[in-house]
Amino acid sequence: MTPFPRFDCFHPLNGGSHRLHVMAAMVLLAGLLYPLRTLAADPARGSASAPGSAAAKPAAKAASKPAEAEADKKSVGDQLRDAVAGGVAPKRLTLVVNGKEKKYITVEPRGPIENAPKTGEAEHTAAKPTDASRRPAARAPASHLSARARAAATAGHEPSAHGSDPHWSYEGDTGPQAWGKLKPDFNVCAIGKRQSPIHIEDGATLQGPAEPLQFHYQASGASVVNNGHTIQVDMLGENHITVRGTNYKLVQMHFHHPSEERVNFKSFAMVAHLVHKNPEGQLAVVAVLLEPGAANAVINTVWTYMPLDAGDRVRTPTDALDLTSLLPTDQRYYQFLGSLTTPPCTEGVLWMVLKTPTTISREQIKLFSQLFPNNARPVQPLNSRPVREAQ
Repeated sequence: MTPFPRFDCFHPLNGGSHRLHVMAAMVLLAGLLYPLRTLAADPARGSASAPGSAAAKPAAKAASKPAEAEADKKSVGDQLRDAVAGGVAPKRLTLVVNGKEKKYITVEPRGPIENAPKTGEAEHTAAKPTDASRRPAARAPASHLSARARAAATAGHEPSAHGSDPHWSYEGDTGPQAWGKLKPDFNVCAIGKRQSPIHIEDGATLQGPAEPLQFHYQASGASVVNNGHTIQVDMLGENHITVRGTNYKLVQMHFHHPSEERVNFKSFAMVAHLVHKNPEGQLAVVAVLLEPGAANAVINTVWTYMPLDAGDRVRTPTDALDLTSLLPTDQRYYQFLGSLTTPPCTEGVLWMVLKTPTTISREQIKLFSQLFPNNARPVQPLNSRPVREAQ
């Protein structure tokens, strides 16, 4: 007895397959012209609609494939009812006839199928994603993450006309005359009225008694960094000064060549700026003028651990630096209110310029000048500021 040709029906969502008799396929292709009840009552009639087909599977094949045999025991109507009943029925069926011809049939399920795509959606539309499957898609693309990383890396800087961060220097188009235009935060460099450094003239100062500067320095460790503009020494330990009834902790020391300050129309080979900060965040800077003479022990230590590349940092041994030996014996000073001498040129800085210079050897000057030939900001207008001269 010749068996009927078989149709392989694939479930695109559940990955399973159901085998239907040819009558089931023809009925589906015809748009379900006959009621399911009629097919269930007369399976032979359904089989006769395909010329040359057989009514049942051989018993031997049914024994070798129990699952198929079990399906063959059911009527065509039962199989159709199984196909459209429950939550496993496909919304769209793919039929392969003898492994050659492919057709698509839409079968409406008896009840709603959770997560099934709506009618008219693409054939391979996935089921509604769960929370777990939705989480990876919620992540920002790698390009967005890298952009955030770049934004974080350039925080506080605005791009220049050439697309790079604004770079300030001591000469050329990015020199002191242009600092106020490089970035909005730098505008005080151009419009500020209490800018540093200044030219100090004894004849224009407020001469009289002034409180002594009290230095409380001790041997401490530090880290020396080349920040691209100068050599900076970030101090460790408990070092501070007392002035105007307030303690200012020593934060760092850095150098300029030549000196930024001028006194009585004279400039100096170098200057060391010792930057202090009080608990309220106010800054006090002590300027130690340096002129050629005997070598300085503090400078020698700093130069020993001087990094050569911009951004490089070298840690000194513990207790390697005692800045007391950098100070002159005569610690009288000029005092005025000014600003930082580098961008952003913040004002409100208390300045004390020691009147007596400290010596530094020519070899020590030469070593620094080879790295920084000129890193001094020009003197700024006094704008009627009073300058106290301690007698």
